[in-house]
Amino acid sequence: MSKQKIIVIGGGIGGLAAAMALVQQDIEVLLLEKASQIAEIGAGIQLGPNAYSALDALGVGEAARNRSVFTDYLIMMDATNAQEVARVDIGEKFRKRFGNPYGVIHRADIHLSILEAVEKHPLISFRVNTQIEKVEATDKGVTVIDAEGNRYEADAVIGADGVRSVVREQFVGDPPRVTGHVVYRAVVDVEDMPEDLQVNSPMLWAGPRCHMVHYPLRGGQQYNLVVTFHSREQEEWSVREGSREEVLSYFEGIDDSPRRLLSLPKSWKRWATADREPIEKWGEGLVTILGDAAHPMTQYLAQGACMALEDAVVLGQAIKHCNHDLEKAFRLYESLRIPRTARVVWGAREMGRLYHAKGVERLVRNQLWKNRSQDRFYDAVEWLYSWNVSNCLNA
Repeated sequence: MSKQKIIVIGGGIGGLAAAMALVQQDIEVLLLEKASQIAEIGAGIQLGPNAYSALDALGVGEAARNRSVFTDYLIMMDATNAQEVARVDIGEKFRKRFGNPYGVIHRADIHLSILEAVEKHPLISFRVNTQIEKVEATDKGVTVIDAEGNRYEADAVIGADGVRSVVREQFVGDPPRVTGHVVYRAVVDVEDMPEDLQVNSPMLWAGPRCHMVHYPLRGGQQYNLVVTFHSREQEEWSVREGSREEVLSYFEGIDDSPRRLLSLPKSWKRWATADREPIEKWGEGLVTILGDAAHPMTQYLAQGACMALEDAVVLGQAIKHCNHDLEKAFRLYESLRIPRTARVVWGAREMGRLYHAKGVERLVRNQLWKNRSQDRFYDAVEWLYSWNVSNCLNA
């Protein structure tokens, strides 16, 4: 029998991970990317144990670990008075509990870790500069049509084409939910970082309607700096260059210790963020979606890339479980991933509320985790971090 062939639309983290999961099932993959090269933009991201479990399952765990920084704690500070709110030990006990570490990595480095494996695999081919316009699907297979009228045929298609997914627009057509929250991201060289803030931990400074996070990257030679605030403007979903003046205007009334970080970056990227309401189906027939195309989310649980990696692994395992009946496998994949990712989408929104609390709500937040044991912190994230390839189909 000839090999099955699946088209993956999108060459980001989710698309590359999907390609690796598919070739593990001996499926031929054509990967279509609209950009001129398969690369990644952005700065640092955080990876929970579930992400490393997924990377291991995809065969790229060692490469990603070699580019990661493994941190000692997760720390929340009150930006108003510079007092510690909570500290979670993510050292040896945490790793033993969840089977993997908690790490931070540059987005380009995790993308490269998967891309290296993808480029070497004989069952994967690429086509860049390919803007998809339409997917035609029947019960026999799919045809993908690009902006130049080229047609690509396969047994099925997976839309991993990001937050502005063409596939989702065609098969679902729901609007994004613009949050009104603006995220500024920058990378700061270690020599410019204040010595007392050069900590081997993601450190979050929670302020009224704003927060900032910093953590080391690339062996501690750089620090990722992420700043978030509730915009005074009517925002549209967009990415553009930012300005130091705008950032400073939203962080008045916070302690000088975190505030001094805002003057360090030489340039900023500005994201006006959006997510989408969870939906009951991601596709139909021989079409489905994955990653940000399926479940764009706010950053407050640091799980966007982690969920895309999980998606890819579950998709591959579903195909194996269904003996390569792709339509049946796609529906199994969706039935497993939709509830879990919806919980993360909604959980991220609630965590954002806690980060940005003010007034009495801030006082309540600061007492929530006071004197909490490490085991209780671990119990609270068991549902999230205990995921792995051996239990991913259990639901």
